[in-house]
Amino acid sequence: MKYISLLGASGSIGTQTLDVIRSHPDEFRLVAMAIGKNIEVGRAIIEEFAPELVSVADESARMRLHSEYKGKVKIVCGEEGLIEVATHPKATIVVNAVVGSLGLVPTLKAIEAKKTIALANKETLVTAGHIVTEAAKKNEVALLPVDSEHSAIFQCLQGEQSKHIEKIILTASGGSFRDKTREQLENVTVEEALRHPNWSMGAKITIDSATMMNKGLEVIEAHWLFHLPYEQIDVLLHRESIIHSLVQFRDSSVIAQLGTPDMRVPIQYALTYPDRLELSNAKPLNLAEIGTLHFQKVDFTRYRCLQLAYEVGKAGGSLPTVLNAANEEAVEAFLQGRIAFLAIEEYIERALEHHQMVKEPTLDEIRKIDADTRHYVRSLLT
Repeated sequence: MKYISLLGASGSIGTQTLDVIRSHPDEFRLVAMAIGKNIEVGRAIIEEFAPELVSVADESARMRLHSEYKGKVKIVCGEEGLIEVATHPKATIVVNAVVGSLGLVPTLKAIEAKKTIALANKETLVTAGHIVTEAAKKNEVALLPVDSEHSAIFQCLQGEQSKHIEKIILTASGGSFRDKTREQLENVTVEEALRHPNWSMGAKITIDSATMMNKGLEVIEAHWLFHLPYEQIDVLLHRESIIHSLVQFRDSSVIAQLGTPDMRVPIQYALTYPDRLELSNAKPLNLAEIGTLHFQKVDFTRYRCLQLAYEVGKAGGSLPTVLNAANEEAVEAFLQGRIAFLAIEEYIERALEHHQMVKEPTLDEIRKIDADTRHYVRSLLT
């Protein structure tokens, strides 16, 4: 039996993680979770899974649930609540599925508590990869990728030696606007941006997919997960999302991981690693039915956010923190209808130009830079 602490239980990855737990009651038990502001969903999860500990966004939500579950479930809130969930004494695996840099400190605390980390929160490594990977190494903690692309790379590398890697290739669907030119993007709507052709995801990550910032963040995350220079990390457009990523080796062999688009597969692999279990209701891959797979070179002029991510990743230091924070603020402004779609990259560039880079930022410096960047972008929006 593996005991799960789940950060971001009410989100897209969180609900699919619960589906995996639900499918294997003899293998997994949910002991703690964080649900943010979604109290209604939280109640349903509490009733079904009976976790011992639940964290919510604020004191008001905490008081509401506390009055309902007093004596049955401990209710906590805020960042301290997230940390308490991440370090629950019974938890053996912490699934970090929160969106944004909010997941950084709880992940570090979970590592210090020697919990295995199933990481879906790419911002943790983007903003503080040097700190997180060093902490994991020091505490001998496994960082198991949940993103479909990184899980694919991880699976392709089983039994292989890193010295034999020529490069890794992350695939990208191209997002909601993959068939539009930059000129056609000037007046696109939020509703259009949220219609991802292949995946069902949350709003923020769907917009990131449309800008390709999601792939840019994944490039930076891959750098830290697999300890490779950016020159050995490529991105390939693949509209069907059947090949989730590939590894090319020194002898020119290429190994790929394939499957129908279903996030439960990488989630379950992270929870069961190094074993595999049957996945209920999963659609088997039928290549004869699919017939043809398409691939295309990435146009960095078309996808400016991806180019920015490469530039920032190579420069390092505090710049990835700025990239991530500025992107989160700009995406939120777009979702609120305050800025145009193409303005997202403009605000990110302005934040990067405004920032004075710190070469090796501490955790406190990272948190301050994150806050300062958000304040700066918001000031541009007023």
